[in-house]
Amino acid sequence: MKGEGLEQLTTGNWQLTDMDDRVRDELAAWLEFYRELGIEGFYRRPPGSAAQLEIQSQKLEARNAQLDSLAPSPERPGPSLGPQTPTASPLPSPEPRAPSSEAQTPSIELPASGPELRTPALPPQALSLFEARQPPRRERETLEQIRADLGDCQRCRLATGRKTIVFGEGNPKAELVFVGEGPGADEDEQGLPFVGRAGQLLNRMLQFVSIKRGDVYICNIVKCRPPGNRTPERDEIETCSPFLFRQIEAIQPRLVCCLGAPAVKTVLGAKEGILKIHGRFYDYGGTKAMATVHPAYVLRNPRDEKILREDFEKIREFLSSR
Repeated sequence: MKGEGLEQLTTGNWQLTDMDDRVRDELAAWLEFYRELGIEGFYRRPPGSAAQLEIQSQKLEARNAQLDSLAPSPERPGPSLGPQTPTASPLPSPEPRAPSSEAQTPSIELPASGPELRTPALPPQALSLFEARQPPRRERETLEQIRADLGDCQRCRLATGRKTIVFGEGNPKAELVFVGEGPGADEDEQGLPFVGRAGQLLNRMLQFVSIKRGDVYICNIVKCRPPGNRTPERDEIETCSPFLFRQIEAIQPRLVCCLGAPAVKTVLGAKEGILKIHGRFYDYGGTKAMATVHPAYVLRNPRDEKILREDFEKIREFLSSR
């Protein structure tokens, strides 16, 4: 459909041959946006249309000025007849004119020359520290429905090396949801999130703040193990993250805790490092979100376990408040 819209705009004398690829792609995206709204068929007005409207406007202004000169003013009152109250003479009615079909036909006018196009600005989103990537509002699903939709997923290359899809585990009505990066070797083997060494540390942190693992929900930004436990690639995250957002929407927790930088970037679009923004609470749709370091990071940097402990204490305080 994008190509059809561009072909429509290239009809007539105005061509887009001088437009660079970036502007062409932006124009195609806007045409697709309007098409989805049911607005199609963008054509440039015939040459001279703008000039004709300008002439009509000048004639109308001259007509109005003539009518104003006929109306009485305080400095020049109209003639009075006997004791009657002075009244202004009725103004002559303007001659009826045939309606201009061009003036009555709504259209979207493109610039008369040059490759530069003006597009309507979208309303700015309310952002705080970073560009919040909140899950789109939709009819509420169940986790079972989302898992059925995921199926035996083959949507990205991670499917070729996995053993098991690690969808998520926990209370479907949890107040607290943990979002990690991706399954490791142990998770890929068992089909459950956070069951390896990092999962054991997560369990200790939950015990430290007197939260039962069965009361929370745990998942990852990707459902299949990346080879060698590498960080998921951008296209892999973009393919899999819609299922994550649907899980969060289905659970509707009070708090979403992102474990590690990839989870924070995916869920909240964070632009600052995890060590700068951890432990803070941010608006996330109708709930709250916070970031903390990944347990696997703490295993590699034991001195930073205090960061994890302090952030989990904040989680406990938040959940205790009403």
